[in-house]
Amino acid sequence: MSASAAVQIVGRLAPSPTGHLHLGHARSFLVAWWHARARGGRVVLRIEDLDVERVKPGMLDETLRDLEWLGLDWDGSPWIQSAGLSRIQAAADELVARGLAYPCVCTRREIEAAQSAPHAGEAGERYPGTCRGRFDSVEAAEHESGRKAALRFVVQAGVVEFEDGVLGAQAFDVDATVGDFPILRRAGFPAYQLAVVVDDARQGVSEIVRGADLVDSTARQVLLQRALGYARPRWWHIPLVVDAAGRRFAKRSDDIALARLRALGVAPESLVAWVARRSGIPFAEPASARDFAPEFDMQRLPQAPVIATPAALRELHPAL
Repeated sequence: MSASAAVQIVGRLAPSPTGHLHLGHARSFLVAWWHARARGGRVVLRIEDLDVERVKPGMLDETLRDLEWLGLDWDGSPWIQSAGLSRIQAAADELVARGLAYPCVCTRREIEAAQSAPHAGEAGERYPGTCRGRFDSVEAAEHESGRKAALRFVVQAGVVEFEDGVLGAQAFDVDATVGDFPILRRAGFPAYQLAVVVDDARQGVSEIVRGADLVDSTARQVLLQRALGYARPRWWHIPLVVDAAGRRFAKRSDDIALARLRALGVAPESLVAWVARRSGIPFAEPASARDFAPEFDMQRLPQAPVIATPAALRELHPAL
């Protein structure tokens, strides 16, 4: 293998078809795409459709249309996450066989009831380890409890450290804040943390650019990568696009959905330039995403959130 092949940059786009993509998604995906393409890297596309309760009919096609409208492309065919369940299940089975995961039949209400008052709600629910060592197998857990069992990963005490390309050195005590976390849900579908780790490894992803709101997930993913013997990618957690009150946009924010911007007649080149001006490329005029790739440098990315004030949104269209 040549030296250049050994250090091949592989970035990824990983949207979920659970609602319309909006301005915040556009900024994250454009920055991720520019970061890889500016350095001659590949970009893979993964549709993360495992949250079956929230996936909406027709949204997969809408998501692809949004990405193409932005001028983004990818290498190879889109990977539909639900098509790779067997590989994710095999990783879960391996962790159970090695004593690194175990069946859990606790309900959310039972977990909430077990929280001590001073800590409940500080960083989500910390699992107290109720089912750790309780059952010999998944079958035994389901037979003895009369409930479907989830799987949880065994988290050892200690701090998980990693370097983030935007935020710098990071350290999280997963045991203290989260505890043993789910890798397989009671419905039988893989949980987010395991699914993304397995699929990043399968797709050869070497770097991940995503919103800063996901940085605390990274420590859990580091633990799974270590346990499964996977290479650790590099991470860049970028500041979010927020509204005038400082709140992050959600997929229910249809007023800035890309579909609405298209309907208003906003040109994709104008939206791309709007993002570029807030991503370290000053004085950007309307142009394609590809036109800006050579100019992009993650080191120039502003460190503060992008505030989509009414005046900023009117740069895109007077009706916003």
